[in-house]
Amino acid sequence: MMDIEKNISGVQKVAILMMALGEENCSRLFEQMHEEEIREISSEMTQLGIISSQIVEKVCHEFSQGLGTAEGVVGDLENTEKLLKSTLPANQAAAIMEEIRGPAGRTMWEKLGNVSEIVLANYLKNEYPQTVSVILSRIKPSHAAKVLAILPEEFSLDIMMRMLKTETIQKNVIQSIEKTLRLEFISNIPRGVNRNSHEVLADIFNNFDRRLENRFMIALEERSYNDAEQIKSLMFTFEELTNLSGESLIVLLNQISREVLPLALKGASDRLLQAFLASMSDRAGRILLSEIEDLGPVRVKDVDIAQNEILIVAKGLIDRGEIDMIDQQQPGNEMIV
Repeated sequence: MMDIEKNISGVQKVAILMMALGEENCSRLFEQMHEEEIREISSEMTQLGIISSQIVEKVCHEFSQGLGTAEGVVGDLENTEKLLKSTLPANQAAAIMEEIRGPAGRTMWEKLGNVSEIVLANYLKNEYPQTVSVILSRIKPSHAAKVLAILPEEFSLDIMMRMLKTETIQKNVIQSIEKTLRLEFISNIPRGVNRNSHEVLADIFNNFDRRLENRFMIALEERSYNDAEQIKSLMFTFEELTNLSGESLIVLLNQISREVLPLALKGASDRLLQAFLASMSDRAGRILLSEIEDLGPVRVKDVDIAQNEILIVAKGLIDRGEIDMIDQQQPGNEMIV
């Protein structure tokens, strides 16, 4: 039980007050907070233990004169999870609770993403492929792609195969990896929400340049054709921008550099070019066609870089729900065989 004489931090006081207010009032307060604040308070709630009525009264009095309670509260994982589930969408509540239960803090994977890919690759090349597969499946796909591009090709392919075959990672394995990474990079790491291994690799392949993408995909097909095909089906390619609605293409056009667009469309299909032109004014369309023609011969690598820049923007907009893809299975969109 928390000692009434013990100094109570500000976050602890908020956690105690939230627990005392009950689910309905707590829910209303959570709705006004940022996710980071919810995580911090929720984490503190799970560690409160049994709080005496005297401390509850003392804390409540600080927030509002005359507010008090004769009952104590219990701050633990079960009660915190119950409050979160009554306030937030199920997947968001589950993600927050998973991070709270994890042995480390919230920002380790993000901090690890700031480590130079050269430094990270040099460190990982001496690790077991299984360990590397766990780490790369939890950092940003763009960063993982850079690391895999630096590592020896056979080693990278071995890692990809292990990422595909890995099921649920045992908690003690994650804890061991986290402990090592904290020592190496002085950070802490969340377990994160488990993702399908094919989805993880599809995101990583999306961040390879075309040369590396083709090379690794061919090698992966030789090792496991079905896995390679499943990854291909999940990859978001530049040509798939044709599946954006007209309104979504307009939103995308307003978010990308107009200097990049002509180069990106230089290597695109006529169908995609026409989709972009249909979302522009006649004058803007004529200018775009003129800019594409004036480019002359261009390097495939430069086109890839331009297309990837637009794809990154498009993915971000899709993830935030600001643009959407057309459902290709809707009536009227049947394929003619």
